[in-house]
Amino acid sequence: MISFCILAIIWGLGSIVWVELVRDLYHVLAHISPFLYRQHVWHHRVFSRDFTFANATTYRQAQWRNDLPECLVMMLFTLVPWWVSCQWTPVYKWATLSGSLYTLVFLVSCVARGSGSEWAQKTTDATHRPGAFMSPPGDWFVNRPYHWRHHFDDDHAYYCSTFTVLDKLMGTALSFKGKTVAVTGASGTLGRSLLLHLHQGGAKVMALTSKSESVTLTINDEPLAVKTITWQTGCEAQLAEQLKKVDILVINHGINVRGERTSEAVSQSYEVNTFSAWRLMEIFLSTVRTNEDMALKEVWINTSEAEVNPAFSPLYELSKRTLGDLVTLRRLDAPCIVRKLILGPFKSSLNPIGVMSSDWVARQIVALARRDARNIIVTINPLTYLLFPVKEFFVAMYFKFFTHPARDV
Repeated sequence: MISFCILAIIWGLGSIVWVELVRDLYHVLAHISPFLYRQHVWHHRVFSRDFTFANATTYRQAQWRNDLPECLVMMLFTLVPWWVSCQWTPVYKWATLSGSLYTLVFLVSCVARGSGSEWAQKTTDATHRPGAFMSPPGDWFVNRPYHWRHHFDDDHAYYCSTFTVLDKLMGTALSFKGKTVAVTGASGTLGRSLLLHLHQGGAKVMALTSKSESVTLTINDEPLAVKTITWQTGCEAQLAEQLKKVDILVINHGINVRGERTSEAVSQSYEVNTFSAWRLMEIFLSTVRTNEDMALKEVWINTSEAEVNPAFSPLYELSKRTLGDLVTLRRLDAPCIVRKLILGPFKSSLNPIGVMSSDWVARQIVALARRDARNIIVTINPLTYLLFPVKEFFVAMYFKFFTHPARDV
């Protein structure tokens, strides 16, 4: 009996996930097909940047021209899991009707909105409600900030309506188009590679470096000068004005004293690897003030796989693990997306015996970010892929249970 119920639930939930995938694929097709886009564009015409709309007639037309055909296509494709169940497991065919009932709810609410029901518009159009955003863009589920980006960031990305699965698979869960991305440690091997691949992805890149020389990239055998800002550890506050104009900050600088264990080495390792990165993160997070900031701004922190594995450099490990825990703690109530870069040994001045190339690592980082990976793991060590998610989950739960957010005074 228990196995019967479990399989029935799987068929029911599977049929719901299926119709959501159909909806998202229809949405993608609506941006490709000129015929469908002529109807879909009504949906994009309706809303202002704060998700209000001035013309109720246009809103109702968008329901009939875009949402209704979308619901009818979803309803038609609910027959697929029903037919599959009839062929292979007919005893569960009733469970596949969950997708049909689920779609019927959207169809009825769409007709109500198109008929001018103000109650239906306020109650059922959840991803288009005006007002302050309460959290950053969702990870696995679409919320208002996530969908806002489809309307006002890049309409050739962020296609999903409820679950973000298709965007993750397609690499459309994050768009770099037109975004200003600043990278610390930009004079280093990985920093330069990140700047290159982010630029090729459509970003406007900015180099933050402690070196006096400007950063220059080579693209198609042609030099490309990158806007370069020189700063020093301990002077993070001087970057505050610049960070207001940055959409994505990649905190990538660090130091490796290798086998040293002097008091100076301890101080330097924690100052550069931990506290400088933490101060920069906090300054950047303080610039997130509007709905648009919450939807678009991100901070990526290179904490290294030293969080869970030895790096054969004790002070590097200790300082990076401390940074990793501070980032995990800050994530609990961060006002924007915070990503961790969990990187294995790549060849650089900090690690001349690294086995991965920085270019390949940077390419993987950018590709995984497009798939909205919040913990970007790039390594040759399979244990990291197993250990880090477990460690991150339990540390986050521990911090959540035994700390509390800042209280309003």
